[in-house]
Amino acid sequence: MQDGFFQNISWPDIGQATFDTLLMLGGSLLLTLILGIPLGVLLFLTARGQIGQSLIANRLLGVIVNILRSIPFVILLIVMIPLTLAMMGTSLGVAGAIPPLVAGAAPFYARLVETALRDIPRSTIEAAQAMGATRLQIIGKVLLPEALPGLVSGATVTAIALVSFTAMAGVVGAGGLGDLAIRYGYQRFQADVMLVTVALLVLLVQLIQWSGDWLARRVDHR
Repeated sequence: MQDGFFQNISWPDIGQATFDTLLMLGGSLLLTLILGIPLGVLLFLTARGQIGQSLIANRLLGVIVNILRSIPFVILLIVMIPLTLAMMGTSLGVAGAIPPLVAGAAPFYARLVETALRDIPRSTIEAAQAMGATRLQIIGKVLLPEALPGLVSGATVTAIALVSFTAMAGVVGAGGLGDLAIRYGYQRFQADVMLVTVALLVLLVQLIQWSGDWLARRVDHR
């Protein structure tokens, strides 16, 4: 095998790159959910006709979200280098990739959260209000539980987007499978390295999609 097509493959390097990709994906996805869910709830609540209507706040949040979503991720990586350095002490490796990954994914997920909440019938919210539920109770006991299948599906889509983001982060030395593909597969024309890294990324995406679909079905009690 070493003298054939896979002669350029260093399996320890592949293993480390895979671990780095999973680390970037897990850390950034967790922070994306932590930031994206509240942001999506705020976008929903402050919209016209909702229980927390505030058109100024809604438009301001919408502009911020749209600006971050409109910046190509490769450019966002570069633009955020000073901020990443200030926050993490480095712009390289797994730690240096987390801030731009979250900045790119959280606004995207927030819009998916907002969309999932919009699918909840207005009558459900009105029934909770009629029973005297507070705004926090409506959010915690009505909106989020009712929208849970959509939130899980949105998280699945976001996780898959983050896989591609981690690959692109290899352009600025973030590590992971994308970095390996760029440095060896592309710059050194090692097709076997490119093939293995692409295959692993495809496998990762398939596993995320399968797991997300399974979980969405489990939490959907409608």
